Amino acid sequence: MGELKKHTLKEMLERSAELYPNRPALSWVDGKPNRYLDVKDRVQEISLLLHQNGIIKGDRVALLSENSPNWGIAYLSITSMGAIVVPILTDFQDNEIQHILRHSACKAIFVSEKFYGKLDVSAPNRLRILLENFSIIPPETTKERLNNIINTGPKEFAKFKESALKMTGLISQDVREDDVASIIYTSGTTGHSKGVMLTHKNLVFDAVATLKIQDMNEFDKLISVLPLPHTYECTIGFILPFMQGAAIYYLDKPPVARVLLPAMQKIKPTMMLTVPLIIEKIFKTKIQPTFTKSAVLHILYKIPFFRKILHKAAGNKLYQSFGGKLHFFGIGGALLSPEAEQFLRDAKFPYAIGYGLTETSPLIAGCTPSVTRYRSTGTVLPDLQVKIEKKDPSHKEGEILVKGDTIMKGYYKDPERTKEVFTEDGWFKTGDLGTLTKDNYLYIKGRLKNVIIGPSGENIYPEELEAIIGENDYVLESLVYDFDGKIAARIHLNYELLDEQHKGVKTSTMEKIIADLLQEIKQQVNARVPQFSRITKVIEQPEPFTKTPTKKIKRYLYTS
Repeated sequence: MGELKKHTLKEMLERSAELYPNRPALSWVDGKPNRYLDVKDRVQEISLLLHQNGIIKGDRVALLSENSPNWGIAYLSITSMGAIVVPILTDFQDNEIQHILRHSACKAIFVSEKFYGKLDVSAPNRLRILLENFSIIPPETTKERLNNIINTGPKEFAKFKESALKMTGLISQDVREDDVASIIYTSGTTGHSKGVMLTHKNLVFDAVATLKIQDMNEFDKLISVLPLPHTYECTIGFILPFMQGAAIYYLDKPPVARVLLPAMQKIKPTMMLTVPLIIEKIFKTKIQPTFTKSAVLHILYKIPFFRKILHKAAGNKLYQSFGGKLHFFGIGGALLSPEAEQFLRDAKFPYAIGYGLTETSPLIAGCTPSVTRYRSTGTVLPDLQVKIEKKDPSHKEGEILVKGDTIMKGYYKDPERTKEVFTEDGWFKTGDLGTLTKDNYLYIKGRLKNVIIGPSGENIYPEELEAIIGENDYVLESLVYDFDGKIAARIHLNYELLDEQHKGVKTSTMEKIIADLLQEIKQQVNARVPQFSRITKVIEQPEPFTKTPTKKIKRYLYTS
């Protein structure tokens, strides 16, 4: 068994179990490894459990849980029997979760103990399965009574498993490439959640295409920290490594530094995925302040030659803190700040930036760390077509359009919205603006809907202004938007750094320091941009911005 005969998740599972039966597959960092053969056996058992409880091909089954080995087992159990998985982001509000369950008409849900309280336990005709031990939760079970299920579940499942052995193969379904495998409800920056239908071929083809630009094999190890319901982590951090026989590890606590650092020293991952905000925060709050502790260092850091040396030293420490074995550090989900990327380049850190959307399964462009280019998201994936549609020939950039086997089937129960995002000749409109070089490197300028039109029709890209604002040592994040025809910027400052440098000052004095700093930032930015792009108003953002699970600011909360 070499190449995949069909681009389906079921075929991928069977191939991996045959090629890598005794390799570790899905495991807790501190737990006993689940081998690929173990995963296949468990998937068959859970598929049968679903079948015996009335779930058939085409039914929707939700999955609500933190990252865990059983998340992947449930995902493969649902899709391998031809049912459709509906992964739900745990950051969604309770009412959003109820809406997703109703809109998708889910007949069953796998839920972890931690998130059981988010469900409406009185909802009729919906099978509920506890993810920790795959035991069925009786109707009307409250969260308080869930402990009984946790304690008795393993014995009940053991009985089921014994009888299931006699029935293996009875639910073998013909899963086709164009069958919908997953409906993913996005948590975009606009606030309008929609169900993206991705087929088996969409997901598996994207993983196969990614392999052509970034190698991965059975000796690779990955710690999964981003939410699995997001396609970035699901395709690149789960489906792809699973297809190649790599070992995927999960944390049993949130991935804060005190949990993640020991895990990385223990596992020594060769690959990791992250989003820009995480690496930007590490750089801004942990690395950059070390270069300003003394007057001498502060002066040296301003000289490019010495800054590169300092970045190299700090980058090596960061690399060792990740376990010292990384050969691929993937960054995606949003634009990375120029200063954070320059640090990674100077440090020779093995990073690569990728670009994609949920609707494209997700990757459209990416590359291996050895061929990255500054500010580029890499090259377009093999077997995908990308073109730039310019509405104004005088502009270098235009909307990025994509065509290929990774493009979604459409939005669930929403043909009108589906029609809106495709051209008449079948190109998917990403809503992102960018440029494409002759050798296929893609550069992103920003979101089409975020563009501000200047007084004489000029295009002003908030993301570019935000990048310049972010270069100030005291800025953690910012948001630029149109405010009654003028350009405004909300700025969240590094209050920890300010407090450290102004200990003991009165509240009124600190308020004056902050007001002066905001004006100084405004002047610094305006001195570097054309007159039509200059910021008119700066607003202090005392609290961190509300974000999506992939750490993108929910712009609509602050610009409407």
